[in-house]
Amino acid sequence: MIEVVIGIIGLLVGFVFGRYLLNKIYQDLEIKATEKANSIIKEAEIQAENLKKEKLLEAKEKIQELKAQFDADELERKEKLQTAENRIKQKESSLNQKLEQYKKDQAQVDLAKKEYAALLENNKIKEAELNDKIHQVKVQLERIAGMSQEEAKNELIFNIVEQAKLEAQAQVKEVIENAKLTANKEAKRIVIQTIQRTAAEHAIENSVTVFNLESDEIKGRIIGREGRNIRALEAATGVEIIVDDTPDAIILSGFDPIRREIARLSLHKLVTDGRIHPARIEEVVNKTTKQLHEEIMEVGERTVLDLGIHGLHPELIRMVGKMKYRSSYGQNLLQHSREVANLCAIMASELGLNPKLAKRAGLLHDIGKVPDDQAEIPHAILGMQLAQKYKENPEVCNAIGAHHDEIEMTSPISAIVQACDAISGSRPGARREMVETYIKRLKDLEAIAFSFNGVSKSYAIQAGRELRVIVESEKVTDDQADVIAFEIAKRIQNELQYPGQIKVTVIREKRAISYAK
Repeated sequence: MIEVVIGIIGLLVGFVFGRYLLNKIYQDLEIKATEKANSIIKEAEIQAENLKKEKLLEAKEKIQELKAQFDADELERKEKLQTAENRIKQKESSLNQKLEQYKKDQAQVDLAKKEYAALLENNKIKEAELNDKIHQVKVQLERIAGMSQEEAKNELIFNIVEQAKLEAQAQVKEVIENAKLTANKEAKRIVIQTIQRTAAEHAIENSVTVFNLESDEIKGRIIGREGRNIRALEAATGVEIIVDDTPDAIILSGFDPIRREIARLSLHKLVTDGRIHPARIEEVVNKTTKQLHEEIMEVGERTVLDLGIHGLHPELIRMVGKMKYRSSYGQNLLQHSREVANLCAIMASELGLNPKLAKRAGLLHDIGKVPDDQAEIPHAILGMQLAQKYKENPEVCNAIGAHHDEIEMTSPISAIVQACDAISGSRPGARREMVETYIKRLKDLEAIAFSFNGVSKSYAIQAGRELRVIVESEKVTDDQADVIAFEIAKRIQNELQYPGQIKVTVIREKRAISYAK
């Protein structure tokens, strides 16, 4: 028990002693911190005083600099003011001199005005005297001529107008003749050179519609049991297959050349393979259709690559490929378009125009003949709309729409495309034409000529390329013959459709006949 009390007393003594030591240490630290803070404050005050002295010195130096700059600017400003003041004094002196001169000039002007007024008054007197004399002369002239002044003036005007008409007609006729000689010569040179530089085929390949067979036995296999094979083939291709007595051949009939080509290729594969049944037919037709569409795209790409045309929309390239299976009057449309493109490029080069743009317009001019959807508008307008849809050049679009005069031409390239289209279509052997259509065109030409007064005979010659008209000399003058030729050509151009151009020749002659008895 005593030991415990002694232990507690020891702890209490230790605690009191430790607390005393801690207080002593705290007091020492507080004294040292106070001394340290006072020392730092003194150092800061010394530094602030030094910094204040430095800033004051800098401010004084800056003030001195600004004052010196201000004095210099003030001196410069005073010099400028002095210069301006001297200049103003000089101008003032000059103005005073001019004012003195002006006063002298004004005095002279006043004197000239007085002299002019006197002259004017004198002229009025003389003018009155001259009018009296003119009146007397007019009276004498009317008495001598036997007509009034108004009648004489009208007669003179009439004679001048008639003479001017005759001279104008002669001048116009001379200008037209010179223009015809020069223009025809230059146009013929360009067209002939263009044609000569283009190698074109006369025989154009058309879509095949007759499928040849090795023997008539294959016809039965194509027809199939109860006609199921031929019905499946017609349903898959959309082409009517005619099996008749024609030896070793069947006929593929359809308005769409691409479908006829699909049917021909499919038949060739089926006959070569030997397996002909409805399922196989459908499989072959689908495969052939896909291959033909790929071939169409390939033909289009190869065509634009051969012609050096770049940046064409893929859909337009596909339509160019479809031209291979289209024909116009028996002429293959793709070959015709390629030929027109080359002709346009050559002719544009001869005329100093853009040959690449002309070639592009020539290739696309008949693009409206191969649309996917049949529209009830002319193919030129449809082609123009397609070109506009696929962001073609405005000059190309206008050339496509105007090559059959459906719209107005706005570019020389449009005229070139129209001319080259006519050149390609009117080459001998390029197109087939039905005899009835040919005869009707000849009759229409002659009928247009006979519709004019004074025409006695009319002949369409050179396969309808020229119309010769004979007029009666008693009813038609030479000048009227020129007018009749122009009017006939204009009516032919507006009313008929024809390839190339038609020359109109009006013949007027006077024959004197007498008989010796």
